[in-house]
Amino acid sequence: METTAKKPETPKERKVKGYVEIEIQKCKGCEICRTACKENALQLSDTINIKGYRYIIANNDLCTGCVNCALVCPDAVITVYRTGVKKKRVDITPKNIKEEIKSIITSPVYGDLTAMDYI
Repeated sequence: METTAKKPETPKERKVKGYVEIEIQKCKGCEICRTACKENALQLSDTINIKGYRYIIANNDLCTGCVNCALVCPDAVITVYRTGVKKKRVDITPKNIKEEIKSIITSPVYGDLTAMDYI
């Protein structure tokens, strides 16, 4: 019997990345945000805050900025920031436009206008 092994998936370059900020002193560690996170970017800490609760910490390398965690947080202690991938700037002007403009300005035509053809 033949078995086929799957290749390990390489992480795709994400177009949108997220950054999660959590007010850890106000977090009660209810873990609702953790269940809402599709990327498993949130986990419960090993230490406690000043209220005596284990709080949520974020792994921002995994965050996609979907904002699900902030939407379900009952205490509104989560803020999510999104950052998009910077687009490459495309230069649409011709390379020699300065020379073209310079040649137009510096070489005016001073000829006999009677030789011009009219339509």
